[in-house]
Amino acid sequence: MPKISHKGIAMPESPIRKLVPYAEVAKKKGHKVYHLNIGQPDIETPEVALNAVRNFDFKILEYSHSAGFESYRTKLAAFYQKGGLPINVADIIITTGGSEALLFAMGTTMDQGDEIIIPEPFYANYNGFSVASGVTVVPVISSIDTGFALPPIAEFEKLITPKTKAILICNPGNPTGYLYSKEELLQLADLVKKHDLYLIADEVYREFTYDGGVHYSVMNLPGLEENAIMIDSVSKRYSMCGARIGCIVSKNKAVMATAMKFAQARLSPPTFAQIASEAAIDTPASYFEAVIEEYKERRDTLIAGLQEIPGVKVASPKGAFYCIAELPIDNADTFAQWLLEHYDLQGETVMVAPAAGFYSTPGVGLKEIRIAYVLKKHDLKRAVEILKDAILVYNNI
Repeated sequence: MPKISHKGIAMPESPIRKLVPYAEVAKKKGHKVYHLNIGQPDIETPEVALNAVRNFDFKILEYSHSAGFESYRTKLAAFYQKGGLPINVADIIITTGGSEALLFAMGTTMDQGDEIIIPEPFYANYNGFSVASGVTVVPVISSIDTGFALPPIAEFEKLITPKTKAILICNPGNPTGYLYSKEELLQLADLVKKHDLYLIADEVYREFTYDGGVHYSVMNLPGLEENAIMIDSVSKRYSMCGARIGCIVSKNKAVMATAMKFAQARLSPPTFAQIASEAAIDTPASYFEAVIEEYKERRDTLIAGLQEIPGVKVASPKGAFYCIAELPIDNADTFAQWLLEHYDLQGETVMVAPAAGFYSTPGVGLKEIRIAYVLKKHDLKRAVEILKDAILVYNNI
């Protein structure tokens, strides 16, 4: 029988989606499942974006430019500039989601066997993108005890080798919700300039900050024009995950010219989704104000509930809409599957994402879960009630 590739075998399963078959079985039993496992917002997509697709008059559904529609890139550059980011049309390539932007960034800056340093826990698909690109992830561990703050720069520096080509951060972070300070970013900027590395920043949650926290972009770091690569997406900003539209942004002309070759190889990003994304830029500020207030209230509801469960440790997120919680259990993978296969409270259960899949270091995060607070507040309260009861039942089996 023909063999599967080593790369295919090494490609990790999604820790977020691998439990889906068990959730489907639970639903077939008639159980209601509260989905805390995936960052799919329930906030409605802006009407202006949906109407742009509904009302688009066309005779041929054509390719766009490989970098995306010029009209969209022009409007997006103006959107960034309005937010204080010095980004021009030439600095942007539209991609099929932030995922493709990350693949382009790795393909552009790294060769087979090169290394990328990433603070962990990190978005699980960074592992997958690295495997697909032939790149080795070198993790530097952050701790729940510090709220997942940036590890000391000395910890990064001791990991740098001749094969190191970049440092990748997610700001605010998925899965931690940590918002990096300006001081932390300036430390990273000094480090990558010192060692001639790239600093790749996944900033898809930039709008979602709480408690007066301010998001600082790598595009605003002085003297980092040749080192900084920004990844962005419409998925979370406009609750448009299914559009699959993102972008790679950099002032480095060689980076953008190389990324453009990858963009040409896949022809173009999807036309209808670009139309919706371009129109979404006209979304009024009131939309974001309401959304951010809603997420802040959801965060407060979730964290307060988790803190009332004996033995649970949780870091309060300052951005995005995720948190990591350490539970008083033996293994979160086993517990998450048990929740769906063998447990219910009055016909209801919860689906969580085991956090070990957000680490690259084996054996770390085994008692932790990631929770996405993308449900309405009353659903979050009920989910926490179920989780509290489930832990008691599970530990007494």
